[in-house]
Amino acid sequence: MTTESTSQQVTPRELSGVAWHISTFSTNGGGSCVEAGPLNDGSGRVAVRHSHHPGGAVIVYTRQEWEAFTAGVRSGEFDFHSD
Repeated sequence: MTTESTSQQVTPRELSGVAWHISTFSTNGGGSCVEAGPLNDGSGRVAVRHSHHPGGAVIVYTRQEWEAFTAGVRSGEFDFHSD
């Protein structure tokens, strides 16, 4: 299996074009969540950051990585704290 390498290197200019989204399920008006948004460079990459630290570290995923993760979320693979 061949996998595309995720380019974690993004410039401040690239990040300035991200349309950040916070889940409507987040408590405290989005203060207890992560934010995610697509880079506006046509690559399909998605940036993720902590909503409490918008100027902090950002992780960037390829489109394929993001789609695999969100599919896992939808299927319940990450329901670590469900009762």
